[in-house]
Amino acid sequence: MAEDRMSRIAEKYGSRTGAAPSPKKVELRAGGGGNEAREKAMSGGKPKNTGKTIKRLFFYLSREKARLIAGIGFALVHEIAMLTGTYSLRRIMNSYVATGDIANLAKALMILAAVYIISVSTQIFSQYLMLGLSQSTLKHMRKELFDKLQSLPIKYYDTHSTGDIMSRFTNDIDTIGDLLNTTLIQTIEGVITLTGICVLMVYTDWLLASITLVIAPVMILATNLLIKYGRAPYRAQQRQLGILNGYAEEMINGQRVIKVFNHEDAVLDEFGYINDSLAASSIKAQFFSSMMNPVTHNLCNLNYALTASLGGIFVITRGLDIGALTVFVNYTRQFQRPINDVTTQSNTIFSALAGAERVFEVMDETEETEDSDEISLEKIVGRVELKNVGFGYTEDSPVLHDITLTAEKGQKIAFVGSTGAGKTTITNLLNRFYDIDKGQITIDGIPINRINRRFLRQNVAMVLQDTHLFTGTVMENIRYGRLDATDEDVIRAAKAARAHSFIVNLENGYDTVIENDGAGLSQGQRQLINIARALISESPILVLDEATSSVDTRTERQIESGMDELMKNRTTFVIAHRLSTVRQADAIMVMEHGSIIERGIHDELLEQKGVYYELYNELAQLT
Repeated sequence: MAEDRMSRIAEKYGSRTGAAPSPKKVELRAGGGGNEAREKAMSGGKPKNTGKTIKRLFFYLSREKARLIAGIGFALVHEIAMLTGTYSLRRIMNSYVATGDIANLAKALMILAAVYIISVSTQIFSQYLMLGLSQSTLKHMRKELFDKLQSLPIKYYDTHSTGDIMSRFTNDIDTIGDLLNTTLIQTIEGVITLTGICVLMVYTDWLLASITLVIAPVMILATNLLIKYGRAPYRAQQRQLGILNGYAEEMINGQRVIKVFNHEDAVLDEFGYINDSLAASSIKAQFFSSMMNPVTHNLCNLNYALTASLGGIFVITRGLDIGALTVFVNYTRQFQRPINDVTTQSNTIFSALAGAERVFEVMDETEETEDSDEISLEKIVGRVELKNVGFGYTEDSPVLHDITLTAEKGQKIAFVGSTGAGKTTITNLLNRFYDIDKGQITIDGIPINRINRRFLRQNVAMVLQDTHLFTGTVMENIRYGRLDATDEDVIRAAKAARAHSFIVNLENGYDTVIENDGAGLSQGQRQLINIARALISESPILVLDEATSSVDTRTERQIESGMDELMKNRTTFVIAHRLSTVRQADAIMVMEHGSIIERGIHDELLEQKGVYYELYNELAQLT
C-alpha cells in the first residue's frame, strides 16, 4: 500500500515520464506506459550509466582546457613539494638529528620550510583556478539547461511538475557545484599523492611498502562496495526531493482553494507522508556515507600500527635506518588522507552524480525541431483551414475527430460546447504546441508544419483563461506582446482592452511594479493586462480562450466594443461559455466529444433547434 501511494504521488508531483499529456494538466496523467519507469524511480533504481555521467561532467570541464591544465599543474607541484618535504626527513633524521649537527639541521629545516611554502602557495593557486573552472562549468550548465527548457515542447511541461523541474535548477545543480568546488580538486590531489607515496615507499623499502600496498586494495574494495550500494538510495533521495518540491509548490499556489474546502488536514497528512518518505531515503543514503569513514579510518589505523611495529623490527633485524622509518610513518598517514577525503566526500559524490544524471535527463529530451522543408515567408495574411484533422494526446485516446473548417482573413470563428469537447485543443494546434496525427492545417494555403515555429507563433497572439504576469512594470508586461512597441502603443492597447482606467489609478500608473504574478491585482485586472498584451502585437491571427471569463458582464461588453475594431483585420478564434460573446461571430462551431456537430451563425443555429438552441435557452434561463 505504501509503495502504491508513493507511486501515485510520484506520478502527480515528480517527473511523470510516460504519462499522457494534457494542456491543462487534468485527468490525463495516468497510463501511457509510464508505470514501470515510475516504480523503478521510486524504488531507487541504480543510475543508468554512472560512467557516462562522469564523462559528460568532464566534457564540461574540458571546455576551459588552459585553466584545467594549469590547475592540475599547480596541484602536481603542490603534491611533489609535499612528498619531497616528507622524504627529506630521512636525511634530516639520519644526518643531522642522529649526529647532533645543529648548524646543518637549522639549514635543512629552513630549506624544508621553503619547500612547504611552495607546497602551500601552489595549492592555493590550484584551488583558485579549479574554483573558477567549477563556477564557469556551472554557469554553462545552467545556461544550457535553461536554453534546453526554452526549446522543449509544451508536452514536456504537461508531464513534469514545475517543482521537479526547479529542483534540477536548484538542488541538483547545487550538488554538482559542491562536487566541482571541493571534491574534484581533492580527488586530483589524492591520485597524485597516492601514486607518489607508493613509488617512494617501494624505493625506500619494498618489503615494508608491501604492508601498505596489501591493505590499500582492501580499503578501495570496501569503499567501492559502499559506493555501489549507496548509489540507489542517493538517487531515490534526489528524486523524492523533487517530488517534495513539486508538492510544496502546488500546495502553496493553491492555498485559497485549500482553505475554501478545508483541506488543510489532508494536505498536512500528504506532505507528512512525502516528507517521511524523503527522510527514510535520506537516512538510508546517509547511512552508507557514514559507514565509509569509520571503515576506512580503522583500516588506515591498522596500516599505521603494522607499519610502525614491523618498521621497528626491521630497524633491529634488517638495519632499516630511523629516517626511513620516520618517512614511512608519515607516508602511512598521508596515504590515509586522500582515501579519507573520498570517503568523507561520498555524500557529495553520490548526490552530485544523481543530480547530474537528472540534469542530463532534461538535456537529452527531444526538442521542438524545425522541419527540413520549411517555406520562407515574409508575412502571414490570416486564412486558416483545417482539413479532416485528428489528434490525441496519446495514441489510444483521440481527442479530435475529422475537424474541418475554414476561417478567412478577418473572420471571427467561435467555438462553444461542453468542457472537454476539444475547443482548447484546436487552438493549441494552431501554433503547433502539438502536431496533429492526421489531416492538415494550413495558413494562407501552406501547411503549418512547413512554417518556421518561431515565425508562426509571432503571428498567432493568444489570451488564455489562465493569466500570467511577469515581475516588472505594467508597461513592461503589456509590451511583452511586442518588444519594439512605444509607450503610446502600450497605452493605446490598454485603452482598447479597457485596462487604462484602472492602471492610471495604480500607485505609479504604468510604472507600477507587478510581483508574484500580479498578487496585488484582481483576477479581472490581470486578465485585462493579458488582453492588452495580445492586442499590442501585430499578429494577424488572434486566439481568445475564455479571455473574458474573469471579468464582469459590463466590463466584458466594454472590452468587446474596443476589440471589434482591432479584430477587423485579424482572423480571430474565440472560445467562450457565455454565448453572448459569440453572437456576432462569422461562424459558430458547436463541439461535442471532439467533433463539430453543428456550425453556422447565431440565428441559423437557433433555427435548427439543436444543441446550440438548447444550450442558448439553458443559459438564458440562468441569467
